[in-house]
Amino acid sequence: MDYIKLSNNIEVPQLGFGVFQIAPENTKEIVTEAIKVGYRHFDTAQAYYNEQQVGEAIAESGINREEFFITTKVWHSHHGYEQTKKACEESLKKLKTDYIDLYLIHQNIGDVFSTWKALEELYDEGKVKAIGVCNFTPSRFVNLSIHSNIKPMVNQIEINPFYQQQTLEDFYKGYDTVIESWGPLAEGKNNIFSNPILKEIAQQYDKTVAQVILRWIIQRGIIVFPKSVNKDRMNENFNIFDFKLSDEDMEKIKELETGNPIADIDDPLFVESISKFGV
Repeated sequence: MDYIKLSNNIEVPQLGFGVFQIAPENTKEIVTEAIKVGYRHFDTAQAYYNEQQVGEAIAESGINREEFFITTKVWHSHHGYEQTKKACEESLKKLKTDYIDLYLIHQNIGDVFSTWKALEELYDEGKVKAIGVCNFTPSRFVNLSIHSNIKPMVNQIEINPFYQQQTLEDFYKGYDTVIESWGPLAEGKNNIFSNPILKEIAQQYDKTVAQVILRWIIQRGIIVFPKSVNKDRMNENFNIFDFKLSDEDMEKIKELETGNPIADIDDPLFVESISKFGV
C-alpha cells in the first residue's frame, strides 16, 4: 500500500474503499469482505445512510481501530456551527469510534463558513484527525481557504479518464491540499471498460481496464476510492501496486479527456436538486 501525507503529517492509505450507493442492509457484509481483502481506508458519509454498518464491520473485524482510516462527511442540511458539532457526534456514535480520521464538508451549499469553524474546533479537540472539503470548485475552495484559520487538507472531487482535472494538480499543491478522486471508474458509463485505448494498455500489463485506471490515478499522487460489491473485483481493484504505467501510457490516457463530468457541480439545476435533499 502507498500512502499520501497530509499537511499535518497524517498519512492516508492512497487506495480506499467507497460505500456510496451501497444499501445499508448490505454494507456491513460488503465492508467485512473488503477488510478481508486488505482494505483499511473507508469513505462514507452522513448522506449515504450506512455509517453505522461501516462502523459495525470495523468494530467486529478484530483489527485495532488504529489500523483503519475512516472518512465521513457532513451533509448540507446539517451545516452551521451547532448543527455540524451535533452531526459529528452522531457520526462518531454510528461509526463506533472516538475519532474520525478525516471529516469533510460534503457539498458547497449553505453556511459553509460556520460549518468550517466547527470542523476546525473538532480538529483542535482531537475528535477528527484531519479536515477537508468535497466538491468545491477552485474559486470556492480559495474563498474558504483565505477566510479560515486552517486550510482544507483535502478536496475530494470527480476524477476519471473522461474528466481528468489535470490542471488542478499544481493548483492544490500550492495550498498543500491533497486531491481525492470520487467516481474513478466513471460509474461504468460511456463504455469505459471497453474503451480501445484502455484495453490496449491493460493488455500490455496483463491487467484489467479498472486496474489501469486506478493505477493511473495513483501515479498522479491522488487518493482514490473504487467501489464494488463483488469480492473478485474488490481483489482486482486492490492489486494495483505490482506494476507501473509508463510515461507514454500516462500520456495516452490524457487523450480520453472529454471535459464532461458525471455531475456538473456548477450547474444551477444540480445545486437545486441536491439542495432539496436533506438528511
